Amino acid sequence: MTHPSYWFKQAIELENPQKPNELKGDRTTDIAIVGGGYTGLWTAILLKQQAPQKRITIIDKGLCGSGASGANGGCMLTWSTKFPTLKKLFGESQAAWLVKESEQAVLEIEQFCQQYDIDAQLELNGVYYTATNSAQTGNMQPVVAELERLGVNSWRHCLASELKTSTGSPRNIEGFHSAIAASVQPALLARGLRRVAIEMGIEVYENTPMTQLEYGHPAKVVTPNGTLSADKVVLALNAWMLEHFKQFKNSIVVVSSDMVITQPLGDALPQSGWQQGSSVLDSRIFVHYYRDTPDGRLMLGKGGNQFSFQNKVDTMFNKPSNYQTLLRNAFDAIFPRLKGSEFAYNWTGGSDRSATGFPFFDRLNQQENIFYGFGYSGNGVAQTRMGGKILSSMALGLDNQWTQCGLAKGPLGYFPPEPFRWLGAMMVRNAVRRKEQAEDSETAPFIIDKWLAKLAGPAGKADKVR
Repeated sequence: MTHPSYWFKQAIELENPQKPNELKGDRTTDIAIVGGGYTGLWTAILLKQQAPQKRITIIDKGLCGSGASGANGGCMLTWSTKFPTLKKLFGESQAAWLVKESEQAVLEIEQFCQQYDIDAQLELNGVYYTATNSAQTGNMQPVVAELERLGVNSWRHCLASELKTSTGSPRNIEGFHSAIAASVQPALLARGLRRVAIEMGIEVYENTPMTQLEYGHPAKVVTPNGTLSADKVVLALNAWMLEHFKQFKNSIVVVSSDMVITQPLGDALPQSGWQQGSSVLDSRIFVHYYRDTPDGRLMLGKGGNQFSFQNKVDTMFNKPSNYQTLLRNAFDAIFPRLKGSEFAYNWTGGSDRSATGFPFFDRLNQQENIFYGFGYSGNGVAQTRMGGKILSSMALGLDNQWTQCGLAKGPLGYFPPEPFRWLGAMMVRNAVRRKEQAEDSETAPFIIDKWLAKLAGPAGKADKVR
């Protein structure tokens, strides 16, 4: 029995869709896109906008948005907190450009929803990035100083009084706010993109898994009930790439992000010190993130709980969270005035975390007509539009800033093979938990835990795992 995310369940109930259109028989297309989540949908839409004469076809193994696109926390964030790692990987000027483009993506998605009447509950109210203990304080200031120096800073330091009246939690002792961030009902966004794609003339086939990909001109995408022949193929499978292409088995690690959402809280929510439309992330390595909904619920998520052995993706989806007690304790600690609030729903989702913490794009096996991109590392609601710009540019044969950027050079790092990857991940996870428990108690962590915790992610002080 499946257990979809709260968001996807709500989206399908609101949409009341007709029976999905499945691919049956052999067909031809100019560009085939395998995967109907954010990456595939944005790629298709951007292709159609740039080359309206092209025949574009999307296939998805389930319903569009039923994977990570419809199961994430709905925090539409930028890459500004990741600037130190971007700079280390790509140099200062390109790092600043990628930060700016990630901010532009948030604004473009809002504009797109307005233009095409997508009611995705998108609220452009910014995000708070907070410290909850003395060990976390001061980590964000050097990043803000660098962004300010380069003229790409959107963050401002918050007074304690603002944190008290806006974030709903007395644990937030230091914070910064950026106005360029949004919350969104992620499944409604995905289903809205699907609707717009179909209206644009893009063919969409659901419940149509790819069983085989045959190289050549044309390339052939084989499905259970037909074959799709295409001049170009874009693989927008995200973590599901590993089901078909084992060469990427050490390029990512599949890590869970577990979420709960409350029943409507009524007047108790604003009385707790929560400002409607806020989004908050704390400074943990395995971050807590939370936001409200238009009907007065609170959603709380926490990343880094489960690491999939051999990167089996489907075990992360369509199931209740295995960490409900952890989330219960975290919720009660973060929101003492709302302690014991009833949870309406809980779920888990998988994130395809790359070694760098950033997605990567390239041609598949040097095939000049097959392209791929994945590895968003839990920060992709806005960044998938950037991925769509890269993949659409590749598919159209363009030589531009997107095809030339550092993200378009394939994976830039690798994880060790199994069982060492899983054993190492669990050892690091447990060290991070011990370290952060000590810091919450304002005591010094063990040196070994501090050392192991540094292995949890890239070097940037504000980077985190979601």
